[in-house]
Amino acid sequence: METLSLIPQFGGLFMTLLAFVVALSVIVTIHEYGHYIVARWSGIKADVFSLGFGPVLWAKSDRHGTRWQIAALPFGGYVKFRGDDNPASGTASAEVARMSAEERRQTLAGAPLWARTATVLAGPVANFLLSIAIFAAMMMVQGKVAEPLSVGRLKPLPTEGITLQPGDVLLQIEGRAVPARDPEAPEGFSDFVDALPERSLLDYLVLRDGMKIAVKGPFPMPPLASQIAPKSAAYAAGLRPGDVITAVDGTPIVAFSQLKESVEASGGRPLRLTVWRDGKLLEMTLSPRRTDEPQPGGGFETVWRIGIAGGVAFEPATERLGPGRALAGGVAQVWAVIGNSLSGLYHMVTGAISSCNMTGPIGIAEVSGAMASQGAGSFIWFIGVLSAAVGLLNLFPIPVLDGGHLVFHAYEAVTGRPPSATALRVMMSVGLAIVLGVMVFALTNDIFCP
Repeated sequence: METLSLIPQFGGLFMTLLAFVVALSVIVTIHEYGHYIVARWSGIKADVFSLGFGPVLWAKSDRHGTRWQIAALPFGGYVKFRGDDNPASGTASAEVARMSAEERRQTLAGAPLWARTATVLAGPVANFLLSIAIFAAMMMVQGKVAEPLSVGRLKPLPTEGITLQPGDVLLQIEGRAVPARDPEAPEGFSDFVDALPERSLLDYLVLRDGMKIAVKGPFPMPPLASQIAPKSAAYAAGLRPGDVITAVDGTPIVAFSQLKESVEASGGRPLRLTVWRDGKLLEMTLSPRRTDEPQPGGGFETVWRIGIAGGVAFEPATERLGPGRALAGGVAQVWAVIGNSLSGLYHMVTGAISSCNMTGPIGIAEVSGAMASQGAGSFIWFIGVLSAAVGLLNLFPIPVLDGGHLVFHAYEAVTGRPPSATALRVMMSVGLAIVLGVMVFALTNDIFCP
């Protein structure tokens, strides 16, 4: 019996590892392919394109002389260019000096400065392009909220007496005109909701089949969990998307703002939640956690959170988003990821927020599994976010990272000569020590941070 009880735990661990490997493999493959394809276009030959490290499980050579392989340890990958001393492309091998001029031109070390720079830069750029493509595609699939605001699908709620129907166009709620939803100023709709009476059933005026009729509808933003943040108190307690919190410590609530106020006022003490799920009431106890949240105007604010994202009581009707607007939205989302990442790093270094915000491989794996458990859409969006973060990380001016190589190339462009082989080896060793140190620090956070 005890052995059987471990099966769900092993199943959850397997899915977490699988999600992590899939996410990492997609991101690494795109990153390395960026290096590879630009190098090939620039006349540089690649000897090996490997997904994973260690013993080779499968390999095949193409007509360009590149061996494509899958290795046993699926936690990264590399491209080994002709003439490289190692897969990190840090220094040239002794063989390059004995090559003819034509042969050296096909190596990374012997290629013109512009070709080497483009090849190095292509990896992070490929990550950014992958993120933009994911975000834009998701935006096109999801569409944008149609105007005027109308009901697409009612979400399951414990409220009885709802006569609002899909297709209804919202005109008024409790006698107040429903404002247009402005993506650039979402606080307008939030302010409208905050002014409504906090009752589970409200009076709506809608347009249905060309006629204005009065109906009963739910509070627009109930305490409904539309998303659960990975590694949060809600996730640890077993809350799921679609759960509705009906009471906090025995006090009934009908609005998401009431839940938020209770959590923020808790000071971290345990809260007893009554949760409605599929027609049944459950009791859960969880303790809010301190969270450093990025603010719209920059900086961070430390608040108490349980890790639930709210939402509207119904799915609004949507309309198609054109490729141009979706692409612009994808670029804006990548820019937001970069901005939040840099801001978070700065505030951690200055001590303004906790260093526990830095997550290592275990934490990333946990988030991968959590996002995969919430559906394909959430997991794909997470890959887009992680890909942008990886692209940014690789641009940091640290030897062994792409940014470090770009610094070397900038030095060569200014002085007319590359750094000496001895200097390169020393700087690569220092860079490797920095990267390993950061990885150990992040891994320590995964183990010891709450």
